[in-house]
Amino acid sequence: MSGLRVEERPDRLVVTLDRPEKRNAIDADLIAALHEVCAELEARPRMLLLTGGSDGIFAGGADIAQLRERGRLDALAAINSAAFARIRALPMPTVAAVDGPALGGGAELAYACDLRVCTERAVFGQPEVRLGILAGAGATHRLPALVGEARAKELLFTGRRVDAAEALRIGLVNRVVTAPDELLPAAHDLIDEMAKGSALALRLTKLAVDAPPAAHPHLDLVSQAVLFEDEEKRRRMTEFLERRRGR
Repeated sequence: MSGLRVEERPDRLVVTLDRPEKRNAIDADLIAALHEVCAELEARPRMLLLTGGSDGIFAGGADIAQLRERGRLDALAAINSAAFARIRALPMPTVAAVDGPALGGGAELAYACDLRVCTERAVFGQPEVRLGILAGAGATHRLPALVGEARAKELLFTGRRVDAAEALRIGLVNRVVTAPDELLPAAHDLIDEMAKGSALALRLTKLAVDAPPAAHPHLDLVSQAVLFEDEEKRRRMTEFLERRRGR
């Protein structure tokens, strides 16, 4: 895939942004490749680990040379935001592993994932207003949900960058590792923890958490009804009771 390296594992897809000469800038070809990844994960649901690798860059933002030439019809076509929304809506959980800068569209790509792990040298920022545009690929609604409205407005209005320590403190990331070579193992550990659960329960839990408030409690009740009839639930609960009796 153009601009991506993809590794398939039984329960996850590991996708690495691979445009080092452009600081992993997000261009039209990369967006097309991300759509291909989404199509694969929609057809055969697995978890996603999305990373820029551990070379000191996640994604430096949208490709400014392309962005400069886009007009109002391009904006209305939702080129980047449609791909990021598709990542957000994937059936199974997604994890972004961030090393170095995640700026502009790069930050929005990380926000589109369910969870984020980063290194100490990671930096997040939305510099769009300084370029005469707004953060139109998800930050205006995903960032407030992650860090609160007032803090999100500050970051969006000023373009100020957030380092790893602050990102952890304000809830923008879930875990921070010290060394770059610890990043991918930490991200895989997080996915391994999730993989211990029932795949169907995990999928329906994500669906419930991401649903609009009006969908509750009805969606929760229907999802639980489906799970109560699942053989996996019976097997897991039987094993739990047998372990407890054994103790």
